Amino acid sequence: MRPLLSSYKLLAAGKVRDIYEVDADTLLMVVSDRISAYDHSLEPAIPDKGRVLTAMSAYFFDAIDFPNHLAGPLDDERIPAEVLGRAMVVHKLEMLPFECVARGYLTGSGLKEYQASGTVCGVELPAGLKEASRLPEPIFSPATKAEQGEHDENVSFEVVAAKLGSERAEELRAATLRIYATAAKLAEDKGIILADTKFEFGLDAGGTLILADEVLTPDSSRYWPADSYVEGEVQPSFDKQYVRDWLTSPASGWDKESDSTPPHLPEDVVAATRLRYIEAYQRISGKSFADFLG
Repeated sequence: MRPLLSSYKLLAAGKVRDIYEVDADTLLMVVSDRISAYDHSLEPAIPDKGRVLTAMSAYFFDAIDFPNHLAGPLDDERIPAEVLGRAMVVHKLEMLPFECVARGYLTGSGLKEYQASGTVCGVELPAGLKEASRLPEPIFSPATKAEQGEHDENVSFEVVAAKLGSERAEELRAATLRIYATAAKLAEDKGIILADTKFEFGLDAGGTLILADEVLTPDSSRYWPADSYVEGEVQPSFDKQYVRDWLTSPASGWDKESDSTPPHLPEDVVAATRLRYIEAYQRISGKSFADFLG
């Protein structure tokens, strides 16, 4: 018989994930249907989003040859029935204090920094790049992990090295770029561009680097359809960019520079976002979302 969620101690409640303690060595990571943008939690939630993120992470944890934090299958009997399909039992780790971002294309905060300085996180880039330009080679562009309601801050490799030591920083950079290259090829084979993504890593008791949290989901990655890619234009995407675009459009009536609470998402935006998440999973994994955990 599966335990009740209430039988586990809640350790942390984030914008999207809630973490419970299973025992001295393992945690239960529960992915909600909540969605956030511009450091705000939005209403209403996106139906099935938690299941998509869990299915996508599970697919890539299996597909990528790198140690990860999974401590059991997705139908592990330690997972309560009320969260089955959107939860994972994972090993406790000493989490490292940086988001490890890999960029293969220039967009978002990277583009803004490049336009101001010609660099991204201290990495010099060629002149003449524009929105959605493919970079000569993928770059490691780390960021600090911000508290809820605060902004992540892009930092240089040197900042990571000063905090963690040069050897660990080099290991993080190499792992980030290697995993990105593998995932980008998997996506490319399915007609999808992985423009950028962010990873989180932790250390086990022996000091081994472990891939943790979510991985290569539409929340942590920018996925673009390859058949419509045009350099110099904002790309349609399979991630929550659709929600960001609506929030910053005149239709929402919201100013993201203000301290005001964002408006409720319209039904059509919720429905379209749900379909984008599901399509990303199905196209990349080659599996039917309807078949996920039966």
